Parts: sequence; structure tokens; C-alpha cells
Amino acid sequence: MSKQFDVIVIGGGPGGYIAAIRAAQLGFNVACIDEWKNDKGGPAPGGTCTNVGCIPSKALLQSSEHFEHANKHFAEHGITATGVKMDVAKMIARKDTVVKQNNDGILYLFKKNKVSFFHGRGSFAKAVEGGYEIKVAGAAEETLTGKQIIIATGSNARALPGTPFDEELVLSNDGALRVGAVPKKLGLIGSGVIGLEMGSVWRRLGAEVTILEGLPTFLGAVDEQIAKEAKKAFDKQGLKIELGVKVGEIKTGKKGVSIAYTNAKGEAQALDVDKLIVSIGRVPNTIGLNTEAVGLALDERGAIVVDADCKTNLPGVWAVGDVVRGPMLAHKAEEEGVAVAERIAGQHGHVNFNTVPWVIYTSPEIAWVGRTEQQLKADGVKYKAGTFPFLANGRARALGDTTGMVKMLADAETDEILGVHIVGPQASELISEAVVAMEFKASSEDIARICHAHPSLSEATKEAALAVDKRTLNF
Repeated sequence: MSKQFDVIVIGGGPGGYIAAIRAAQLGFNVACIDEWKNDKGGPAPGGTCTNVGCIPSKALLQSSEHFEHANKHFAEHGITATGVKMDVAKMIARKDTVVKQNNDGILYLFKKNKVSFFHGRGSFAKAVEGGYEIKVAGAAEETLTGKQIIIATGSNARALPGTPFDEELVLSNDGALRVGAVPKKLGLIGSGVIGLEMGSVWRRLGAEVTILEGLPTFLGAVDEQIAKEAKKAFDKQGLKIELGVKVGEIKTGKKGVSIAYTNAKGEAQALDVDKLIVSIGRVPNTIGLNTEAVGLALDERGAIVVDADCKTNLPGVWAVGDVVRGPMLAHKAEEEGVAVAERIAGQHGHVNFNTVPWVIYTSPEIAWVGRTEQQLKADGVKYKAGTFPFLANGRARALGDTTGMVKMLADAETDEILGVHIVGPQASELISEAVVAMEFKASSEDIARICHAHPSLSEATKEAALAVDKRTLNF
């Protein structure tokens, strides 16, 4: 007999598990279906973010950063460290432990909030009176019936045409997180978040890293001034980034991977590497959902079509996260998950895409929220800009990391903050002040007049706000 639920969530990633928990907190009888498995075949909720994305990549970034500091920067502090070595297997094992802790934490939260968890692949069977029948294909097949369905099935790595992932030589983000030894030469196609973060990890550990990017500009979505500052830092670190390339034939063999490409000048080039990471974006994951059984509408990209409230074309069916329009960011999925649960409860769930922050966890970190200077120019918006370099920040000097700057953009007439862009130490943490300010429609003067702790990196944000009106305190 089918098990009855008020809400069924298909997918246990950031959008899915958050939606399930919030719906349960609002008094609904909730089920969450997720098929991720750990190495023992057990449940591993958390989706791409927890298993092969945000969490494991940050664990490896942290380990590799410690290694680089011990080898290159400890001496500046009077610390002598000799014979420093990296045990890659132990580094990977630590990463796996961090992932498992997050998996187990989600399962604990399900239990605490009385969410029924089903381990397997969820798919539509048919529409029934008052809801939908959902099949769970796992160790044992089950049938659930739900009045409201939330789809949160995430996304998959996009492969190059004709070059599938084998996760041994040609790697997606999954394989890139499981490399067992430092490759002598590592190639990456795509200079986005995954490419830069994974390239940084293995460069720090000694790999010779080359990144091939098809676009003529570096980090085209980032404010141009910030992107140029970041590239200068990456060039100095030894990351080789080639822009405007056109990738041709890719061959794999016993010696590794050979990539034929033409550079920005149209000259034929060849790159031979031990391993190749392909990070050219992600595609919505609707595989196996059986959308045709109920007539769920998809767009030309394979994403589920939703309106501004995440409603699909079917009554009682919602979709959130990477599987719908908008940025493929874990925190965007979480916000949509909460909003949908609240909308089902008759509340007014809210997601403001204009204040969703973006972060690249390289060193220096890159973070931004709101519009870039080039976007404001293109839209004909009159604005004022203020910048402040970390080179002039006392806390950054004490940390030994003065790379980068804070840049603030404000409306020329109202002074409302339109965008904040940071490249430098702890940018991922600093950007939150800008997000809060923009949510409350703050002006640059508001930030300039708020007391910031001294010495702190956040003083650079205050100084950038002051610089909007060509003032400075020169901390």
C-alpha cells in the first residue's frame, strides 16, 4: 500500500533537505528521497554540494593551503619547518571524513525534525486524486503518494562532446576530488569556479597546472577590475591560464591525455598532461524523473520550467535549485527550498536574486554581490565607485596577505549600494556585510558611518564606502 505524505521532496541536496526540514517544521508530514551512496552503499544525503562539490573541495583547499604555508610562508613568521611532505592519501581520507560528517548531520536533522527518509531514486509514476504517486527505486522498491511534490534533483557535470568522463584520466569535479597522487602535469578546460579551485589545490601540491579557457576574457561574470586583479595574483602563483582557446581533439593513452587546441592567435598548440579536469559548466539533472508520465514541462536546456515562485506547470509540483533557472549555487537552492515550504504553508516565502552572493574559494578569494561596473555601464545607470586595497589595511599586513581590494558601487543620485566586489583574504566572509546592507537598501554612507573593529579586514569595506564619495580615513 502506498505511504501517504503531505509533502514529498525528490532530492536531498541543499535545496531538497532544507525544503524537507522546513516543511516538517511547519507541521507537514514530509518524505525526502535521495539516491546518493557512500563507499559502503549507505545513504549520503547532501547532493553534489556535500559529496563532490562545495564541502570536499573546501577541505582539499584548506589542506593544500596549510601545505603551501608550511613550505613557503612559515619562515616569514620565524618558524622553521623542514622536510614538509604531503600525504595525499591522508588528505583525501580527511576530506572523506568531513563529507561523512555532513552526510550524518543531515540524517540526524531528518530524524530530529521527523522527516521520513527514503534511500533510492525517486520518479513520477502517475497523477492521482489530490496529488502524485512517486516510486522509490532503492534496495527495496516503495510507492509514496504526496499532495505536494518538491523536485530538487540538482545538476550534473557537463562533458565535452566526444570526450566522456572516465574519472581516471578525464575527470569531472567528482574525479578531481579523488586523485590519489599529485600529477606532474595537470590540465583543466574551463576557468570557472571548479577549474580555479581544483587547479589551485594541485598547483599548491606541486603540479604544473595549465587552464584552457574558451572565452577571451577571464572570469567574465566578475567585475572587470576585480578579475584583472585576481588574474595577476594567479599568474604570480604559477597558474598558467590561456584565454580565447578553441579545444580540438583530445586523446587518452597510457601516458596520459593529449589536448590539441588553437590559441587566441589561431595558432595550433598541443598540451600533454597526466590528467585532465573538464569544468565547462553543469546541466540540470532530470534523468530518471519520468517527467513524461505527468507532463512536467522542461525547457530547451532540460531544466524544469518554473515561475518566480518555483511553481511548475503542474498543480502542487514545485522545483528548486540547480534543476531550475538561475545561478547554480547551493545557498540559492537553500533559499528557494525554504521559500517553497513556506509558500505551501500559505506564507510568503522570499528569494531576492539581486542579493545572492557569489564566491570563488581560491587564494585570493573572490566574492561579489549585486551588479558589476560593466553591467551598470551597459544599463546606462549613473553610479559612483570606491575602491580600497588590502595593501593599506593593517590586519591584512599582519596576516601577511595584502593581495586585492574591496570595490563598492553606489547609485550616483540616491547613494544606494548597487554592488560590492572583493578579491583578497577572507572575501567569502566579508561579502556578507554587503549582502545585509543591500537587503536593507543601505547607502554607501551607511557603511561608512558604521563602526568597524580595528584592526580588521572589514575596515577595507568601510574605506571603500568612504571612497565612493572620495573620502578616506586611511587606517
